[in-house]
Formats: sequence, structure tokens, C-alpha cells
Amino acid sequence: MQNLKKLNYRSYVITQGDVRAPNRSMLRAVGFSDEDFNKPICGVASAFSTITPCNSGIKILEEAAVRGIYKAGGMPQVFGTITVSDGISMGTEGMKYSLISREVIADAIETVCNAQRMDGLLAIGGCDKNMPGALIAMARLNIPSIFVYGGTILPGYYNGKELNIVSVFEAVGEYNSGKITKHEFLQIEKNAIPGPGSCGGMYTANTMSSAIEALGMSLPYSSTMPAVSSEKERSTMEAGEALIYLIENQITPSKILTRKAFENAIAVVMAIGGSTNAVLHLLAIAKAMKVPLSIDDFETIARKVPHIVDTKPSGRYLAVHLHQYGGIPKIMKILLNAGLLHGDCLTVTGKTIEENLKEISPDIPKDQDIIYNLEKPLYKRGHIVILKGNLAPGGAVAKISGVKHFSITGPAKVFDSEEECMDAILNNNIQEGDVIVIRYEGPKGGPGMREMLAPTSALIGKGLGDKVGLITDGRFSGGTYGMVVGHVSPEAAVGGPIAFVKNGDIITINAEKNELSISLSNEELEKRKKEWIPPKPKYTSGIMYKYYKLVGSAEFGACTDEFE
Repeated sequence: MQNLKKLNYRSYVITQGDVRAPNRSMLRAVGFSDEDFNKPICGVASAFSTITPCNSGIKILEEAAVRGIYKAGGMPQVFGTITVSDGISMGTEGMKYSLISREVIADAIETVCNAQRMDGLLAIGGCDKNMPGALIAMARLNIPSIFVYGGTILPGYYNGKELNIVSVFEAVGEYNSGKITKHEFLQIEKNAIPGPGSCGGMYTANTMSSAIEALGMSLPYSSTMPAVSSEKERSTMEAGEALIYLIENQITPSKILTRKAFENAIAVVMAIGGSTNAVLHLLAIAKAMKVPLSIDDFETIARKVPHIVDTKPSGRYLAVHLHQYGGIPKIMKILLNAGLLHGDCLTVTGKTIEENLKEISPDIPKDQDIIYNLEKPLYKRGHIVILKGNLAPGGAVAKISGVKHFSITGPAKVFDSEEECMDAILNNNIQEGDVIVIRYEGPKGGPGMREMLAPTSALIGKGLGDKVGLITDGRFSGGTYGMVVGHVSPEAAVGGPIAFVKNGDIITINAEKNELSISLSNEELEKRKKEWIPPKPKYTSGIMYKYYKLVGSAEFGACTDEFE
């Protein structure tokens, strides 16, 4: 560490004068010695909490990160950031705070690292919004940074059947429709979540950890490791050591998070059957990094990259199963070998994607049925489809994995909240062929853009998953599948066309033609727009009102720092 002064670090290197003596005095009280002031100060942003199993195992990883930073010659300083549990708040008013938490996490990490002049950042996160929140902060800060995923959960079991969080949501519909007994329902609820780790399928947490590995911002293999494994602890220590290398060589996020890196992340999301939330979050991270990326780029890449990994929610396997057969590096090597990935992108290892994957075989592992050949994929194109039309001129997002029929045309059943829709489903007021419309649940309308896992899971539990359509200006959980369309933009609260839909209007969802439309003339839509009365904000103070005032459209990532 002889060259620290030459590298012009931001933190408290000992100088000739005493201008920083008060700063150093404060730091001595938290354990700094004379020699520590000549080391880079490394922020360890930890989302540890006992609020959710996704984050309850992170304390061990905090300690491993600290050991790695110390070992490599840095000075770690641990600070906390928040998390909320999507799985616990799902279906309640509390779910409105989920997307808001992404912004709070980003703001908190940016605030601490800039206020304390951190030289580098290692962030550890578990639940869904931890990942994009940390990456948005890293992009804004543009100091050497690395992300550590808290790890995925192991499956639960009942009657020899693997369970996960979505098993519980679907059991609600199954019990309500008489398909399972109360005893069976309770056993599923009691056994689905066996311990620490994020929800096990290719839901939002595992999708975003995989996308971040593909971006080059976390170590290879780290995105699918089980939370309760020794390899996760070792990998975290290695991430601490890697951060010092990044600082010494001034490898900042702007050198890693390039346009090509985002294209790589989108390609991996398509290949693994990832959550539609990846669209929202990758757009937001790219915006923070000032990288040009649009919702249409997802459709362009989806048409090139087949869906080759059979994972839940629409498939059979969990992230831990993918890990057994090579994890994300194996998928990346398959894509790279086929010319579907940019191999020259820099990563936090200091090497390029191609160099990281050099020793990995592109061959499909034998005696397994989770990874498919590109020539015989699950789907010939990526599973995420961008739809547009007179009902969504700014775009909407659909997921076709697990869908039997790629189009539906039917009468609208309109609801102005998730709760209204859920009541209708449980009271058997939704019929085969209906197109459900849930509006005023967008970024401003919610506010907070809730996920609709409860109604979509209830539909599947009732056997209606492939018999009805559903569109919303809200979001969907990574655990959702079926003919569902989210992120409809512009949203209802700002006068988007979805606000003007009436019961009985005929709506068409056509994933093959990228269409989301309503069978109304432009003149009729204009007439309804003039008659429409904008709703008053649902909150008039606090963080909800602040978010309502600041948040932008889902089409651009639902960011809160758009002031142009």
C-alpha cells in the first residue's frame, strides 16, 4: 500500500499538517490506529435484518467481507441500510413501500459513502430491492464498488414435494376452490420457508443477482449460491479482497457498467427466464450510470436470445439447482460461445467476461434437464415481451413462459385497486375469457407500483391462469406467470389510456404481435380523456407523498431523480 497518496484517495491519509486531525480523532474512537489512516477506507453497506429470511443470514457475510478487506490492506467501516420484505407485505398496503425502498436504499448508501469520503464500497443485499438499490448508488457514486448477494434459500418440503414462497400464494387459491384441505394448506404454509435466503425460484431477487453477475459487478458464481453455504462466506471474503484490487487500480462502475454490459445482463435474464422486474431495475441502474437504454432494447435482445433454463415460477427448478450445474457462468459461456454475449466487458475481477469464462465448457451438462440447448430451447425467443398499442403507447411488459396461449381478446373487468380485484377472484366473479384491468397501482397511482402476486397466484390456484388475461399499471412479482401484462405506461394516475377503460370494453393482448390494445376509436378515447377527472393523491404527507411527487414513469425505470 505504498502508493496510496499518488492515487489521490478520498479518505484520511496522514498528511504533513493537522488539517484533518479532528477527523482522525473521531476515527480513532472507532478503532483506527496511525497506520490505518494510510489505508483506503471501505464502506460495507449491509442490509442485514431479522425482518425477512432473505436478509437474516447477512451478519455472517458482513464479518467475512470485513476479514477480506482487512486481509487485502483496507480499512472497513460497516453501516446499515434498510430492507423490506416483499413476501411479507405482498397483498397489503405495505407492498406500496417495496419499490420506494429501492430509492431509500440507493439514497442511504450514496449519502453515507459521500459524507464519509469512502474510497470504495462493498454492498451486501438479500431481498428484491436491495440489489437494484445498491447498484443505483454505485452508479451515482462511481467509486470502486462490488456487490455481494446474501444468497438464495433452500427448498422446503411437504409430502415429498419441494416448496417455495409461491407455493403458499398458490395454495390460497387452491384452498379457496376446495382443491386442498385446511390441513394441507397449513402444512404448505409451515414448511415452505426453511431458513435464511431469498425466495428460491428465478424470482426478482435471484434474477437481479444473476443480472448483476452478468453486468460484471459481482464475483462469478456468487449469484446462485445458497445463503447457508460455506462457499457463500468464502466468496464474500474474496469480494472484500477484490474491492482493494479495484481501489488500487481505480476500476470504477463507469468502466464496468457500459452499454454492452447492460446488453449482457438483458441476454442472461432472457436465457434464465427472469423476472419482469429486471426491466424496471436495469432501466433505473442504466439511467443512474447515464447509459442509454430503453424499454425497446429488451424486445430487441429477446428476439435474439432463447429461453434455455427451466426455472420456477413457470418451470420446475430453483436457483440452487442451476448452481449445481454451473450457475450463471455456465449460462454465460453458452451464450458467449454462440455470439450472444459481449466477451470484452470488464468485470470486478479485473478481467473481462471472456477471461473469466475461459476455463468453462460451453457444453450442456449431461443427466440433467434444467439447462437446454440453444438449438432446442424452452422458447425460441426470450420470455419477456414488450407490448405497445393504444392502451400502452409508452409500453408494457409481459412474460410468456408457462403460457399456453399467446393472445387473448375479451371483455374488460375493471378494478381501481388490487384489493377490489382480489375480492372478485375469491368471490368467483371472474370468468374464463375475461381481461382483468387493475389500475391506479402505478408508480404515482399506488403510489409505489405494488406487485400483483396475490391475485395472479389466486387465479392459478383456481385454474384460471391460462384462461383469463390481466393488465395493470402496477408490477408483478418474479413469482408470477400466466397471460399477465404489467408496467402499462403511461399509468392511469397521469391520464394514460388505461384510466379510460370501462367494464365490457374489448381488450386484446397479443404477445406474438407485441400488441396491447382496446377496440375504441381515437375519437372515443379523446372523449373519455376529456371526461376523466384526475384522482387526488392517496397520501398528502410523509415518504409516500414525497415519492408521489418525484417518481417518473415505469417506462423509464420509475426513478425519483428526474427533474428535467
